[in-house]
Amino acid sequence: MKQRIFIYLFIFSILLVLFQYVNSKRVFEDLNKKLIKKEAKLKTYKDSLDVLEDAFLEVSHFNLDRNEDAISYFERDGYKIDELIPFIKDELYKLNEVKGEHPLIPYGSSEGRKMMINTVKMLNHKWIIADFSDGEFWGEIFLTYEITKDKELKFNMVESFLYPPY
Repeated sequence: MKQRIFIYLFIFSILLVLFQYVNSKRVFEDLNKKLIKKEAKLKTYKDSLDVLEDAFLEVSHFNLDRNEDAISYFERDGYKIDELIPFIKDELYKLNEVKGEHPLIPYGSSEGRKMMINTVKMLNHKWIIADFSDGEFWGEIFLTYEITKDKELKFNMVESFLYPPY
């Protein structure tokens, strides 16, 4: 009788171990498949990140913040670039507050509105591009700027265009 119980327990133990083995193998295979899918997604994300990084580097090529030669130009004259860039942009935005027509935008605004500079991108130590709008019409301008020996900031509109209305 004891031998029979021992045999039943042994068979039961073998079946239990076999069940656990099969179940563990299935769980391991499922996890492995999920891991492979995650790795494929991660590779896709890394590839996308590489594409975005390349695009960012290309877009930021003409950007004063990343142009060492232009930064050195200002630093030689004793300017701190992290203070100068906001100052120049603020001075350009202040021109939006001038009474009457905007002094740099060569287009009249629609009735009851005013042309105003919206976005400014400093390309280097001499050039700026900006977009402008009165809420109905919009366009872009190319400016040059300089800081005179008297520490005055001067803007010069070089080129502009107005998008045609729809």
